[in-house]
Amino acid sequence: MIHVVEVPWEGRPQAWFAFDEDDLIGKIQTRRIVAGRQIHMIATARELLAASGADSPPDWIADLAAQHDWDTPLYRADALLEPGHYQREPVSLLHAHLAALAAPLQRCRVHPNDESALEALHGDPVYQGREGFYAHMALREQLIALEVLADDL
Repeated sequence: MIHVVEVPWEGRPQAWFAFDEDDLIGKIQTRRIVAGRQIHMIATARELLAASGADSPPDWIADLAAQHDWDTPLYRADALLEPGHYQREPVSLLHAHLAALAAPLQRCRVHPNDESALEALHGDPVYQGREGFYAHMALREQLIALEVLADDL
């Protein structure tokens, strides 16, 4: 299990889980979809032109084609890179989604397995002290609900 704890700027932290990386990416897509923004995209200048429906390329597509060629795969990840920026260097699907997950939050923790979540519960400063109380409780309650941790209170 992958455990996620979101600490918003206002309101209480919440914890949720994903079964695996694919489930995590799907849940992030559902939570962070924003019109006009791309979490992760791979396209060529030719594909962008076709998607635009224009007969001739808009300036920005012509500039991309001039800089990278018409058939070079270009990567876009608005939360990880500048919004609307395309680059030749590959962008990891997972990293793009994690950036989109964390972008609107004060803090975010992603624990890749039960063991790391348990260790963090008692060792990560985000879950300690007065400021970390609600984040600690959110993760603790999730771990109890998933029977990773016994309810010993």
